[in-house]
Amino acid sequence: MDKKISSILTGVAGEYFVAAELSLRGYVASITLRNTKGIDIVASNEEGNKTVNIQVKTNRRKKPQWIMNKKAENIKDKNMFYVLVLLFDDITSPEYYIVPSRDVANYVEKGHKKWLSTPGRGGKMHKDTIMRMFEDLEKKYLNKWGLLGLD
Repeated sequence: MDKKISSILTGVAGEYFVAAELSLRGYVASITLRNTKGIDIVASNEEGNKTVNIQVKTNRRKKPQWIMNKKAENIKDKNMFYVLVLLFDDITSPEYYIVPSRDVANYVEKGHKKWLSTPGRGGKMHKDTIMRMFEDLEKKYLNKWGLLGLD
């Protein structure tokens, strides 16, 4: 991607990529309006008897890492999932990481506690912040669409 794209447009692109991928897999995907708090896509099977809510996070880094908010620690709904999108360039297909919300919550909570207890530059302790980090360097959740349970 030669042209610099704003973070807002990067996020919108991620939502459309996820909706398209869900549609290609035979699911119904509806992108929500911006005022739908915490839910970017509602997805269901074609029969409409299984539905999940999806929060999409998109980044343009080289590694599968996403910045989260502190609120992610409290989202543990069995019907809530994150689809984390890793965008590369104009010709490389995105990578999709499908993660149950409870897994994200546990990861970011533990990771943040560890970060707070680890000294930073000059041996000073980190100050608390609302920012959290989720990463899947082992690619455990890569293309795990079956976790959505829509089949």
